[in-house]
Amino acid sequence: MTTATLDIKRRAVRIPVPAAMLEAEIMIPSHAHGVVVFANESGNIGREPRLHSVAASFNESGIATVLTDLLTAEETRIDSMTREMRFDVALLSKRLVSIIDWIAGETDLGRLPLGLFGASTGSSAALEAAARRPAAVHAVVSRGGRPDLADCLDLVRAPVLLIVGGADAAVLELNRQALHHLHSIRQLEIVPEATHLFEERGAMDRVAQLAEEWFTRYVAGGEEEW
Repeated sequence: MTTATLDIKRRAVRIPVPAAMLEAEIMIPSHAHGVVVFANESGNIGREPRLHSVAASFNESGIATVLTDLLTAEETRIDSMTREMRFDVALLSKRLVSIIDWIAGETDLGRLPLGLFGASTGSSAALEAAARRPAAVHAVVSRGGRPDLADCLDLVRAPVLLIVGGADAAVLELNRQALHHLHSIRQLEIVPEATHLFEERGAMDRVAQLAEEWFTRYVAGGEEEW
């Protein structure tokens, strides 16, 4: 199936979160049986074609997507100079929880089981949000993430997939350590020779495949978390 044959409802929204209004792009395929929120810490997701490609792949599998940044464009500009806001996991996780709560009140999304797809420190925010909303979050996927920065890994109930590049040695070790602190269903997948941003040929395609399989199983498939 290709996106050309899909009936997808697209809309741009603004979601109220602590101290900000975040822009988001929502794509809902017909007969959607799950929704995944892309949690990115910087204000660049709208200009990241690779993430849109991953979202399109999810849509083809009947999974709705919500693409958003957890920092505003102005906050990202400040962060590019200070590099401090991207590591404010408490702020990022609070905003992600607000997004989860907002989705729950949406007619076309609130009925769908939900997953979180985070990158870098967005993944630590996703894990904290999953711990704070255990009934709402059915699965988490971390791409090149920093799960070590989440302070409540032992409280996460949702199945967690950690995807790390084989050439991203420091982050790989941090993910291996974090894996031992998770008590839910968890798995570490290594993409050979990939670096932190998965820019190598075929690397992001592999990420998309692994994430789609995880979400299909635990979000769209409705398997039990325990």
